[in-house]
Order: sequence, then structure tokens, then C-alpha cells
Amino acid sequence: MSRSAHPAGPRHADVLTEGHYSAPAADLNVLDEKVWARTVTRDEDGALTVGGIAVARLAEEFGTPAYFLDESDFRARCRAWADAFGPDADVFYAGKAFLSRAVVRWLKEEGLNLDVCSGGELTTALDAGMPAGRIAFHGNNKTVAEIERAVEAGVGRIVLDSFQEIVRVAHIAQRHGVRQRVQIRVTVGVEAHTHEFIATAHEDQKFGIALADGQAAEAVRRALSLDGLDLVGIHSHIGSQIFDMAGFEVSARRVVQLLAEVRDEHGVELPEIDLGGGLGIAYTSEDDPREPHEIAKALSDIVTRECEAAKLRTPRISVEPGRAIVGPTAFTLYEVGTIKPLEGLRTYVSVDGGMSDNIRTALYDAEYSVALVSRTSDAEPMLVRVVGKHCESGDIVVKDAFLPADLAPGDLIAVPATGAYCRSMASNYNHALRPPVVAVRDGEARVIVRRETEEDLLRLDVG
Repeated sequence: MSRSAHPAGPRHADVLTEGHYSAPAADLNVLDEKVWARTVTRDEDGALTVGGIAVARLAEEFGTPAYFLDESDFRARCRAWADAFGPDADVFYAGKAFLSRAVVRWLKEEGLNLDVCSGGELTTALDAGMPAGRIAFHGNNKTVAEIERAVEAGVGRIVLDSFQEIVRVAHIAQRHGVRQRVQIRVTVGVEAHTHEFIATAHEDQKFGIALADGQAAEAVRRALSLDGLDLVGIHSHIGSQIFDMAGFEVSARRVVQLLAEVRDEHGVELPEIDLGGGLGIAYTSEDDPREPHEIAKALSDIVTRECEAAKLRTPRISVEPGRAIVGPTAFTLYEVGTIKPLEGLRTYVSVDGGMSDNIRTALYDAEYSVALVSRTSDAEPMLVRVVGKHCESGDIVVKDAFLPADLAPGDLIAVPATGAYCRSMASNYNHALRPPVVAVRDGEARVIVRRETEEDLLRLDVG
């Protein structure tokens, strides 16, 4: 099919739709540096490159769909967070965003700690050589086997999430003859400005122990009374994809108030406070994320001010960026399969992936950008919805965006800022094969998580 053989979709001036989208950029060939990895650019032929390698070459070698991760960008962001908070604070990369053995090695080399929330993540961390003392173990329902493994390995902290877990961890630690360093996760009643399913500090949800009704204070009493526990601090996490620091200010104030109550009741000043992660990244040009040094200064100022008011020594601060590090470093590359213009609405562009490699649009109503990357185009913009190949009407990758009107089957398009949660939450829906993750750096590309095969699917099917 020639590039003009299919009917053109509706132009932006003609569209009446309830979708949420920004007006098209003046030039669809220009890449917004906020949403793309740092080494992404276009070559002299107009094709997108990352780490000096053109996407056509990457697609030929590794296939599509595939996640391409800018290793230099990932490492630079690790260093930026470490430098911003300095030696008197701790930065824990939140492994749930995306974890592999290669990522663990990068974190270790760049001086970051690691936050895990399952036995699988813990196994990956230890297997790749992360020192156990630099690992924090999260989770609202850690199994006995997972806690046993964490205590045996000597993880640096376990974040306690319930009254049952306080006793469970204490008994396991006592049986192993150790005092396990722990923090208590509290819910502070802050409604983060984010999607309902990723707001994690209001009372009506599954995480943590509420400050309300004295529950968190009671959790502290129990933790301090058990020989197997070394209570070192309080943990709070208010949500994800947050741009407004006001929520952190309220959270810090309430956590410091709890620290003051602990001091007054028990004569103990807990030495650590973990404010969690959740800082937002740019998925579209409308997003305006803060830089690590801005975040570090804001959080440090908030905690210092509140501790001075409470006449407390300022505790050591920890943060847990995951998305903020890995999210912007990767994009997903797709090949266009079919194009269906709907007169007066939009054009549906189907790609060779979908909700099996990016569930976030369906799950969180997430918004993404998209670009034609195998070439440039001078065609006028058309409003599109990028959809997948799965048997669901909700199989949407990008709800509403603009692509050139001469888009054709066989073109390569890419969705940026897919480093966080896309591969981690990928599935085999419709027996799709989960895509590979390919690290690109200085003109070289290597697979760090290989593409699944049909043999992999059949190997698990023992029927």
C-alpha cells in the first residue's frame, strides 16, 4: 500500500470528541526532550536513534514490539538522585517499576539502594549481587517464606505493614537469633493528586497502619516491645505520579508529629524517616516534573522545619524513586498494522502490541505520547487512537494523539516514557509473547530481558 492509499483520518480542526489530548505540535517531527530518553534524537534521514542506533536497525535485529532502554540515561538519573540527596540520606530505587539483573548491577555501581516487594524481586536482587544490607523489603502481605528469606539474607530493613506482620517478623527474627531492622509504614490521610488506584496514603486502602485512632502509635508500642525487632523509623508513601509537593508537606508534618509522640511516650527518637516515592514524570508535553535537586531540597526543608518545631533531631531521610529513574529512559517500539479512519471522530492505528505490553492506559487511564519514528513527514496532523491487537475494546495504548496523515502500515511508531511498570505489568493475554528489554549504550545494543517464545508458553503448560 502506498502512503496515500488509505483514506485520511480527521484533521484536528474538524474533530469533535470527548477524548483528552493536546493540540498538535507545530512540527510532529520534533521530539519533546521531556518525554524522551536523553540520547534519543533523529538522524540525518529523519529516523529516530537511541544511543546512536537507528530504530530501523533495532527493529530488524530485535523485532517489535520491544522496549528499548537508554542505559546512559538510566545511570545518569541514578547519579542525579544520589547527588541531590547526598551522603546523609538514602535513595532506594523502587524495583517494582522495572527490575532485572542488569538493572541491579547498574544500581550497585551507581551507589543506589534497592526497594523490593516480593520474593521474586528479592531473589533477583541477591542473585545480581546487591548487598543485602542495601535492600528494603516492602509489601502489605509478605508470606512467611518471603520474610524467612529476607531475614536469612540480612536485608537492611523490612517495612512493617500490619499488626500481624509485626509479630510475624519478630518471631522469625527471634528464631534466627537476630534483631531485624524495621520501619512501620503509616497511612497519613493525605489524598494525593493522582488516580484513585495509585493514591496510597488515605485511610480507605490496603497499605500501612493508619495514624487515625492511634493505630500507628500502638504499632510503635508493639514493635518496641519485641526482642526480635530494631525499630529504626517511620515510613510513609502518599501515591504515584505526583507533581505537587504539598502532599509531602502534610505527610511529613504528620509523621514528625508521630515521632514526637514516640519520644514523649518512650524516650526514643527514631533515627529514620522514609517519605516514599511517587514523584511524577513527563508522559506528555503537558507534564512538568521536578528535577531531583529540587525535590531533595523541598523534602529536606520540610522535614527540617517540622523537626525544629517539634524540638526533634532531624532524622535521616530516605526516598524511593522508581518511575522517576527508569520511566523516562525507555520507549516501546511498534510496527503499524492497520489504519481505520472514522469520519468525524478519529483514526484507529493498530500496532503489533497493546495491553499485554502496556496495561497502564486501561488500568489507570494513563496518557502517553507517540511519534512516527522510522521517518519524518510533512503531512498534516491527524487525530489518532493507538490500539493493540488484543480482543478487548479497552486495548488502548495511546488514547488520543496526533500522527502524520500519511501514516501507513509498516511504519514504526514509538511510545516514550514506558520504562516504568510496562514490562513489570506485562501479561500473556491472548497468549501474547512478552517483549524483550534491550539496553542501548554508545552504539551497542544488548538484550537484558529476552523476548518470550512460544516454547516458553508451552513449557509452563503441563496439561
